[in-house]
Amino acid sequence: MTNVSAPLPTPRAELLDCLAQPHLYDLAVIGGGATGLGVALDAAARGFSVVLVDSHDFAKGTSSRATKLVHGGVRYLAQGNISLVREALHERTTLLSNAPHLAQPLPFVMPSYRFWETPFYGIGLMMYDALAGKAGLGATQFLGRARTLQLLPTALKDGLKGGVKYWDGQFDDARLALALARTAASRGALLVNYCPAKKLIHEEGRVAGFECEDAETGRAFTVKARCVVNATGVWVDGLRQMDGEAIGKPVKPIVAPSQGVHIVVDKEFLPSDHALMVPKTADGRVLFAVPWLGKLILGTTDSPRQDVVREPLPFKEEVAFILNESARYLTRAPKPEDIRSIWVGLRPLVKPQDDDGGNTKSISREHTVLASRSGLVTVTGGKWTTYRAMAEDVLQKCFETGALEPKAAGVTNQLQLVGTPTEVVRHRISDAPGMHSYGADAAQVAGLPGAARALGGGLTEAMVRFAARFEYARTVEDVLARRSRMLFLDARLAQEVAPAVAEILREELGCDPQLPAFLALAQQYLRPEM
Repeated sequence: MTNVSAPLPTPRAELLDCLAQPHLYDLAVIGGGATGLGVALDAAARGFSVVLVDSHDFAKGTSSRATKLVHGGVRYLAQGNISLVREALHERTTLLSNAPHLAQPLPFVMPSYRFWETPFYGIGLMMYDALAGKAGLGATQFLGRARTLQLLPTALKDGLKGGVKYWDGQFDDARLALALARTAASRGALLVNYCPAKKLIHEEGRVAGFECEDAETGRAFTVKARCVVNATGVWVDGLRQMDGEAIGKPVKPIVAPSQGVHIVVDKEFLPSDHALMVPKTADGRVLFAVPWLGKLILGTTDSPRQDVVREPLPFKEEVAFILNESARYLTRAPKPEDIRSIWVGLRPLVKPQDDDGGNTKSISREHTVLASRSGLVTVTGGKWTTYRAMAEDVLQKCFETGALEPKAAGVTNQLQLVGTPTEVVRHRISDAPGMHSYGADAAQVAGLPGAARALGGGLTEAMVRFAARFEYARTVEDVLARRSRMLFLDARLAQEVAPAVAEILREELGCDPQLPAFLALAQQYLRPEM
């Protein structure tokens, strides 16, 4: 099922006027990350009336800070979580098919420095292939030393015995989230960013909607819906507590936040279209070196956090860990001064009942869907790869509560997202960003004023105008962090480009594009003092 058409404009004044209209929606979603957007799209595609609000920008939180991998989860296989791996492998193929300009196969090489590692990990990865079945992206291969160095030319040569090559996928997470939002809108859903839900509405003990507020003007709105979904990721416990207090039933927190840090360096540290994967580092974590948008991502960490903040900072020991572990596998190890950008994401891991908060590496990455006594449906946990399956589970829970009449699932299985090109995609996600990132929308972008004016980092004036007119962008951060990925690729370059972006946004939107706030944020993405 294709979804190729002229892009829908996203004028904020009109969106807010629609939100102000008295209407009983079938489904109201709070939270515009991967999960909330997936729910909105699934429900709209089934013919339900849908509204979604987010307190900040779409994918501002965890959903723009992934390791950029669409994967079944090799380490989950090692943990024995076969069902999660099987589901994720199926969803991996679906995602790659439905947005081929934003999600593509990626080959990985696992270098071996002990004789037993190649057969040991190779057999495990062949099991990974077997679980994928027809959804496999390529067969696992055992590599000799020479072939391993050919694919990973800067891998440490001393002690290298060989390696194993296997396949997974990679994607542009924030732009995929945006494609979900725009596709949901094309199916009739109303989506509004920068409109935080302030209070849940209860009628006769049942949740019946919420009150929200435009963050720019303070204009208040009342949203009524048959079913309300709490898809706020690491923040779900706040809404759950609000719901519990309203109906006189206290709730226990269900989220154990885990912090993941990623470092970006120039691709010269691993000039390859293959990613490097270390299954077990010095402290038992996994290390990736992934080519992405012309740069190299190194990560990730898995550190418990007790606080939940919008812009978490990396711990110094996390940065040191990634750099030190990279030095064990690369001939030239990146140093702090080589870092182009650092980003931190908080994973909403679901607590086991007996959790003491001390170790998030062992917590399952499976998602949880709950319905409270009032009918509030909460979804959290999971991972980007399985967003579509999570959405189906949420809709099923809405049916089970009696809030909605059931409609058949599976409508998003072959629903191609907005921007999916009709021709074969020839650019890779690992290539530097450019017009190809827009897929079928490239012609519309090229037709806007400023298409020939390059701002830097593959961004043009026309791309900024497109973000303002068709992609819900309101601020410099929206453009440089999530419509373009420049903040995540090169924070200093993003600072240099920001004033020009702000000028274009002022012209397009007539509002304050928050330039000083962005310049301060970009400083956080630069290397910390070591």
